[in-house]
Amino acid sequence: MKNKFLIEIKSRGYLNQCTDLDGLEDICNKKSIIGYIGFDCTAQSLHVGSLLQIMILRTMQRHGHKPIVLLGGGTTLIGDPSGKDETRKVLDPKQINKNIKSIKKVFTQLLDSKNKNTKPVFVDNSNWLTKLNYIKFLREIGRYFTINKMLAFDSVKLRLEREQSLSYMEFNYMILQAYDFYQLFKKNNCILQIGGSDQWGNIVSGVDLIRRLTQKTSYGLTTPLITLASGAKMGKTEKGAIWLNKDLLSPYDYWQFWRNTDDRDVEKFLNYFTEINTNKIKNLIDKEKNINNLKILLANEATKILHGKEASKIAEQTARETFKEKGLSQGLPEIKLNKKDINSGIKLLDFLVKNKIMSSKSEGRRIINNKGLKIDDIVVQDENKIFNQLDFKKNFVKLSLGKKKHFLIKVV
Repeated sequence: MKNKFLIEIKSRGYLNQCTDLDGLEDICNKKSIIGYIGFDCTAQSLHVGSLLQIMILRTMQRHGHKPIVLLGGGTTLIGDPSGKDETRKVLDPKQINKNIKSIKKVFTQLLDSKNKNTKPVFVDNSNWLTKLNYIKFLREIGRYFTINKMLAFDSVKLRLEREQSLSYMEFNYMILQAYDFYQLFKKNNCILQIGGSDQWGNIVSGVDLIRRLTQKTSYGLTTPLITLASGAKMGKTEKGAIWLNKDLLSPYDYWQFWRNTDDRDVEKFLNYFTEINTNKIKNLIDKEKNINNLKILLANEATKILHGKEASKIAEQTARETFKEKGLSQGLPEIKLNKKDINSGIKLLDFLVKNKIMSSKSEGRRIINNKGLKIDDIVVQDENKIFNQLDFKKNFVKLSLGKKKHFLIKVV
């Protein structure tokens, strides 16, 4: 393999399967290509489970190729059964459009729009899917899909083997995704579709549909399923999803997520989620004796890519100051507390649950009894404590939950 783009995605571990790697390399050696990834918009933000695919789009741009970001306003109406044990909740079009606008903000941060040759193109598949004539679609497209083949794909087979329901609506999803690829191939000269490994069947179906309808070649490529050394699912923690939109997760919390990476995942994540040269990463792993230094490097680089260099610097500084005894930093996630509540007093447990610091009062009592809650580094002893003016020498205090979770409580 000689193509620099494909060499990099392989060396970083991005490449899982490809429909025709030799053919893709041949065309990449001759010209810049256009490739796309589709994202269904089931929430206001993507989480880090989608970040690997986005990193490939960035890699495409660095090597002179043009990415298309498909935001699935149409397919989100249906719901992708791939990798799911149950039917997704059906969203209404207004919520989906709201989600699309919110998710798009992340891509304006993560992808480069300055170079006109590699500037990302944003498309919404509702623009063509919602206009389809059902009978015409079945005659012209549906006839190329056999039930036998569709039943063999993991997204369908696994659900049926577990005797879990699969609606006819979901069953059609792979046909719609294949049609998306055909539309982008025809209108945008897009020859490559990229997706997670659970998308392999859908991607292959798109490549096959294009071949049948145009007698031309397109390509599909999948990324590996990210498995954590701990066995946990990438993108989720006990406290919830690690969102990419900063209005849902602060740069500091995002930095902390990477800083708390399992020792066994550090090398893999440096390759996946930073743009440090892969040879340099190998040298760092070989030479650096303190794994915590590598975790800080990972946190800094990953946060810089999403939130910018300054936000990354502030997050690291905030962490350093916070972990010092009596340390307090203005970079911590903020929670605002009404001055009236402070004057009259508010039960600490009520405050913790209301602001989703704790999931329940019973969890709060357990943590307080285990001496896991501090206000300005002083352990809270009383589970019936009233939060009031005496706690605020200034107009803010630091609330610490264990050693790694900290908040700045501000009176407004």
